[in-house]
Amino acid sequence: MKQHKLMGALALTGAFALALSGCATDTGNTGNGGGDNGGDKAPETQAADYNPQPRENLKQGGTVNFPIAEIPEQLNAFNTDASASTATLAAWYTPQVMLMKPDGTPYKNDNYLDEWKYEVKDGKTVLTFTFTDKATWNDGTPMDWTAIDATWKANRSNDEGFHPNAIDGYKEIEKVEQGDTPKTAIVTFKGEFAWPQMPFLTGVIHPKLADPDTFNNAMIDDPHAEWGAGPYTVDEFDANTDFISFKPNDKWWGDKPLLDRVTFQGMDSQASINAFKNGQIDQVGVGTKDRLAQVADMKDITIHRAQQTANTLLEVDAEKPQFQDVEVRKAFFMAINIEQQKKIAWNGLDYDEEPAGSFTLFSFQPGYSNSLEKAGWKYDPDEANKILDEAGWEKGADGIREKDGVKLSVTYPIFSDDPTQAALAQSMQKSEKEIGFDLKIDVRPSNKFAEDYNSKNWDVAGLRFTSSDPFGAAWFFQLYGQDQGLNLSGVQNAETDQKIHDQVESISDPVKQTAAAMDLEVEIFKEWGLIPLYNGPSISATKKGLANLTPEPYVGLDLFGVQPVENVGWEK
Repeated sequence: MKQHKLMGALALTGAFALALSGCATDTGNTGNGGGDNGGDKAPETQAADYNPQPRENLKQGGTVNFPIAEIPEQLNAFNTDASASTATLAAWYTPQVMLMKPDGTPYKNDNYLDEWKYEVKDGKTVLTFTFTDKATWNDGTPMDWTAIDATWKANRSNDEGFHPNAIDGYKEIEKVEQGDTPKTAIVTFKGEFAWPQMPFLTGVIHPKLADPDTFNNAMIDDPHAEWGAGPYTVDEFDANTDFISFKPNDKWWGDKPLLDRVTFQGMDSQASINAFKNGQIDQVGVGTKDRLAQVADMKDITIHRAQQTANTLLEVDAEKPQFQDVEVRKAFFMAINIEQQKKIAWNGLDYDEEPAGSFTLFSFQPGYSNSLEKAGWKYDPDEANKILDEAGWEKGADGIREKDGVKLSVTYPIFSDDPTQAALAQSMQKSEKEIGFDLKIDVRPSNKFAEDYNSKNWDVAGLRFTSSDPFGAAWFFQLYGQDQGLNLSGVQNAETDQKIHDQVESISDPVKQTAAAMDLEVEIFKEWGLIPLYNGPSISATKKGLANLTPEPYVGLDLFGVQPVENVGWEK
């Protein structure tokens, strides 16, 4: 899977996300603050709240049924067209070579690796991976240095035919070699690398994927279970009905998975709530007042509240004629009342947070500063009107501005039927009307998100970037570089790429590199391609007794955690 930020449709219900790799450093509290759904006041939002339980407290057997925003067309989680939903599914049947504590501390999965270390030799960072003798792909191929080599080759460049989600980290590697035996891979970087824990953090690919056509196309609507490995494997898959299920893998060599069956069904927002109330699924996002109210009277459920490692954001397509002028983009964003958006989103949730003014670090991480504010953003519709006046955009009789035959009419799709989503969009529509934008809201099915986003079938996009780890500056290029699949605003250019390399990536000290990234982010924000709005809580309802929740990256209840999927199960 990916070790970077992944994108996803804007959804307060916990259903959608895109994925990024993260930010930097320890977040502290990882206590289990869950509880029942009674009382007048919601429980405090914890850093992580996922009912962690040792295996001895859990029973063998049972089924867990999960909802998911969509079963994405692209099922190769390293591919640029993948989404966070892709990564969620991949975690259940591809190798979890590395695991992570909720605070973002990575550690090797002993089922796959006998050794994982990093050191500096002759001024170059060197990583060593030694796979266990038992580690084997489902098709019988030994898991060895060729998996590391294949993963590097498929993700190191945008110019070799592969379409990777991110090349950060991988592009800094000089070579991958076999060690003393084929089970050992030696990874040598071009110099001293600031984030040695980051590359290969959330997975490796089967060597057969180290071919551009196979990498890009073979896993479209085909999970290719034979290229996976782990405690579970694919049981049923139906792209037409948005369904996939997993069963215990008889080729697995580690602890027996606790569950007999795990299913994921693609569902829209209201369908997922109904399915939970009817007992068809065992967990559902309840991140709005309305959704919480719908489960308030249910018995034998638990409400979990955790801090999301995600940014809700707005993005515009600078390649569309309405947004080609940077001043128009700036005016559009200055009309967004972020405080009002937060009030609507968190109505009834008893939640607040510091301003989310960065995609590099979260406000709860050391080194954070508000890049958006430093770039000059403020909510100021009067100033936005003035900017558009000076740029020559004139208001017509209907209040909509026009210039050179182009109207400021833009399409804003939302991939949810949730009433809070509708309220957020309508609030934004009203704000933009005040400065002469006609923001057309287009409600679309949730399973169209990845297709529509990747094809840029939008003028304005509201979505979430969800981070898999705390190494924010490590993934700076993925977010702000050219030809990356995450940020599709179109404001990136070769000059920015060079600045990222010279001013950020060339620094080998992680603290100094993070500070440099925060500084450069301010400058990049002034291109006004996208802005962060807020992070928010991850709130889910589960059937009582479901333990070790959200083992996958990018999900939310366990902060940065990546847990072994074989430990998800029901309490005795």
